[in-house]
Amino acid sequence: MTVGLILLLAVSVIIFLGLAHRVLDRMHLNDKQALVAVLLILAGGFIDIPVYRGTQIVSVNLGGSVIPVLIALYVLARADTRVETGRGIFCAVATGVALIAITKLFTFEEGRTIIDSIYVFGLAAGIIAYLVGRSRRAAFAGAVLGVVFLDIAHLVEVVIRRMPATVNLGGAGAFDAVIIAGIIAVGLTEIFGEAMERLQGGHIPDVSDDESEE
Repeated sequence: MTVGLILLLAVSVIIFLGLAHRVLDRMHLNDKQALVAVLLILAGGFIDIPVYRGTQIVSVNLGGSVIPVLIALYVLARADTRVETGRGIFCAVATGVALIAITKLFTFEEGRTIIDSIYVFGLAAGIIAYLVGRSRRAAFAGAVLGVVFLDIAHLVEVVIRRMPATVNLGGAGAFDAVIIAGIIAVGLTEIFGEAMERLQGGHIPDVSDDESEE
């Protein structure tokens, strides 16, 4: 069982016990919607859809690309303001570009790195999306879409260079990276938002809440 599947199962238990209600509420999701989303990703992770077979063999994993992208877009569509929606889109692009830069600046060779590159991309995407997104919705969407952008960029590079390769968008390690990125982005936003609230002795709304009042 991969790290992504383990994390999804853990998240589903937390949601089922009602321990994620505060976070989900600020993302404009309820427990049922979140559980359905998690179950769809879990089931979709075992489904690969063939797209092209030639010099490159291309397929799309439902749970690692299609469903997370639809969920991210749904969350952005329910943002309180256009500013937050725009920030979420910018966050996704910035995260994707940063991940692409990491792949160009560092060489990840199996057996020669302390941590698997998939975890590096997941952690980096989550942290970058948190810093750029600011709100839970924008950070989540930015993290998930950013990882998917990296996967698509890899496919584009392979096609342009006419390299024989098998590309599974959202499959294998990319599935884990998407899950890790989304959880890290929302987790950091929640943790630091809660910390600021306690330090200031009151309720601190999401950044988008402040914008909607202006």
